[in-house]
Amino acid sequence: MQQDDPVCSEKIYTSIYRNYAEKLNNFIYYKCGDTKEAEDIVQESFVRLWNNCKKVPFEKARAFLFTVANNLFLNVVAHKKVVLDYSRESPGDSDKESPQFLLEEKEYMEKLQTAIGNLSEAQRTAFLLHRIDGMKYSDIAASLGISVKAVEKRIHKALVSLRKEVEGV
Repeated sequence: MQQDDPVCSEKIYTSIYRNYAEKLNNFIYYKCGDTKEAEDIVQESFVRLWNNCKKVPFEKARAFLFTVANNLFLNVVAHKKVVLDYSRESPGDSDKESPQFLLEEKEYMEKLQTAIGNLSEAQRTAFLLHRIDGMKYSDIAASLGISVKAVEKRIHKALVSLRKEVEGV
């Protein structure tokens, strides 16, 4: 592909999709933890790339996709906060399991949420991209637009923090 090729060309657009769809999906999945939501965000990102194909040069397509996907994710988070505020007003019905199971599940979920919640978004994203997706530090750095040293630092801090939270060290 040449740098001056239009992204509106079906051949180039398909090439961009094949190269970045899975990486973008993993990036968003690690942020939100929901497979279907990640797929929706990725799909919407590519729709927006197509709608703006004349404005987005080929060499900027990857950055455009990741920026749009991240912004869509942030919009989803903001919406979920509003929904959560309203859902707290109605009582839940969790009478279907034994009380002991519910208590153990609640304690585990609180511990897990605390550990994950204490990680910064940057740490969590870098950590999951490396540990779950098996990406190399250099690939993570390229995806996030940071240095390899910054990736190393984020993952190290995430490991230290998780060890403290989970093991109580």
